[in-house]
Amino acid sequence: MPLIQVVVASTREGRIGRSVADWVVEVGRARGSAEIELVDLKDVALPMFDEARHPRLGQYAHEHTKRWSAGVARADGFVFVTPEYNHSFPASLKNAIDYLHNEWQFKPVGFVSYGGVAAGTRAVQALKPVLAALQMVPVLEGVAIPFVHASLGADGRFNAPDGLADAARLMFERTEFWIGRQASLYNGR
Repeated sequence: MPLIQVVVASTREGRIGRSVADWVVEVGRARGSAEIELVDLKDVALPMFDEARHPRLGQYAHEHTKRWSAGVARADGFVFVTPEYNHSFPASLKNAIDYLHNEWQFKPVGFVSYGGVAAGTRAVQALKPVLAALQMVPVLEGVAIPFVHASLGADGRFNAPDGLADAARLMFERTEFWIGRQASLYNGR
């Protein structure tokens, strides 16, 4: 089975991203067609980019970079769960992306964005040129959650509004499709 990592982009105190990501993981695992792994950038705890050599060389000096590289390299695809900060995505996600190069290349990435009226969609649009520079494959189908605070229970758990689970399942389906396409290209089919 392919491995899809669900990456929680927000690292701040009081964030909603982990609750949303937990829901995304549940939806992905219920499909049963891919291994779904949660990766929380708060737990990864990368310092601001501190490698001396360009990431495309893969000559990492620091243990935190080597761990991050090994984790990302294992994945066949990704789902980024991101809020919108000032019409863009969080610095924590940009930093995590910038640490690596080859480990991201040619892998598909789905998006779950959340926020207010714009549902985090500007964050996704800002991410796409960054990911294109790494030759990643953005999945068109995604999940955009407007007014996310209204979907939080008293316990902080995300309660998905009607239709979002269908959107998430479709996003996973398309991510797996592109993983399969990549595998067939690399196997010469």
